[in-house]
Amino acid sequence: MSDTAAGTASKRVFIDKQSPKAYHALTETAEAVRAVAADAGLDRALVELINLRVSQVNGCAYCLNVHTRAALRAGETTQRLGVLAAWRDTELFTARERAALALAEAVTEPSNAAAQESAYDAARRALTDDEISAAIWVAITINAFNRVSIMSKHPVRLIPQQ
Repeated sequence: MSDTAAGTASKRVFIDKQSPKAYHALTETAEAVRAVAADAGLDRALVELINLRVSQVNGCAYCLNVHTRAALRAGETTQRLGVLAAWRDTELFTARERAALALAEAVTEPSNAAAQESAYDAARRALTDDEISAAIWVAITINAFNRVSIMSKHPVRLIPQQ
């Protein structure tokens, strides 16, 4: 990290540490959302794709690091993770996954009404009501975590290869 970046990071308040009650409430929400997603039939790999795509859109390095590892543990492939940012330009994702990813982007950038309507229409064709609700909740929750990490400038540390 450059001296400038290190200086900026050291001036940041880690809001998760500064306000632990609020952060604990957010982590409890995340646990509830994981349960809702599982109950709705969204497998862990799809939840992690949503987490990653939202984190890409938001530019959250910390969450990208965490959720890339989680996606790999959930059985996701490096090929699909490598092209996730351009998911619309590949045939590697199912209609269900594409609908969930579009919905997640619409949640993340809600001011684009046309994209939001298009995403919701696609979700209606590919997902159940429970899956739509769960996918939206997953996107809402990772958006909140992205903001915590971005504003706190949580560092990404190198993980030694084994």
